[in-house]
Amino acid sequence: MSMQTAIRCLLVLGWLVTTDVAVAATPPVRIYVETDLEGASGVFQFSQCRNDTPATAQGWSRKAMEFLMGDIAAVVRGLRDGGADEVIVVDGHGHRAFLPELMAPGAKYVTGTWGPEVFIGLDKSCSGVVMLAFHAMMGTPDGVLCHTQNSVAENRYWYNGVESGELVQTAAVAGHFGVPPIMVTGDEATCREAKTFFGEHCVVVPVKKGLAREGAMLYPFEETRQSLYEGAKRAMAAIPNCKPYTLKLPIQAKMQYLVFEGDEKKPRLVTKEGTIPDALHLFDF
Repeated sequence: MSMQTAIRCLLVLGWLVTTDVAVAATPPVRIYVETDLEGASGVFQFSQCRNDTPATAQGWSRKAMEFLMGDIAAVVRGLRDGGADEVIVVDGHGHRAFLPELMAPGAKYVTGTWGPEVFIGLDKSCSGVVMLAFHAMMGTPDGVLCHTQNSVAENRYWYNGVESGELVQTAAVAGHFGVPPIMVTGDEATCREAKTFFGEHCVVVPVKKGLAREGAMLYPFEETRQSLYEGAKRAMAAIPNCKPYTLKLPIQAKMQYLVFEGDEKKPRLVTKEGTIPDALHLFDF
């Protein structure tokens, strides 16, 4: 082998090694999808979202789970086609809204019961958080199934003087790790709430329009799933422009809820105030 050929071989080998190192050093694009059920396509009554009787568990609410899985499938496809290397989808509706036989490929799914960590798998390695099938905060006039954490006790929460719902709670936890909200899906009121708190770059996809708390104008599934797919692709492109949502620390918190007393179950409003050290302790309050 001539000296010139040997030098060329070394240069090529060096380029290959450098390229391999550069590729290995590029972190995977990991997207965290937190789901609820009330904001899924076709869902508009609380009875669709509760499994507390055998009838609802096997009937109306199971159909809602099927609707949710269809929405998830569209979003997962859009995220992957948009460049996501890994997608983790977490069951946030009481940890029992997923149907394993309908899990779309291209993601990992977390459901069931686990320890004290609320958002399992959410950390600084994530490139963005998607809030899928969410609902507006308690008291939203045109919010389908609007509530914050507990629809029976009608909980309401204020953080640093601003009333906030489950969108903010989820985004604040993600913001603790520096992870931005990149996409929100639900009814039009939920999407409006997302824009208010997260800004114009967060992609929103409305799948229905609220007429009352249990009344909605529904859109055909074929249309909502296409919108969800396209929205997920846009969300991937929006990541560089999306900013983490954070709360000023320590968080000055207020909570209001109803307790039901006596044989007549007469409601009484209770107010609680306190300080929360950081977003990871929001759900301890």
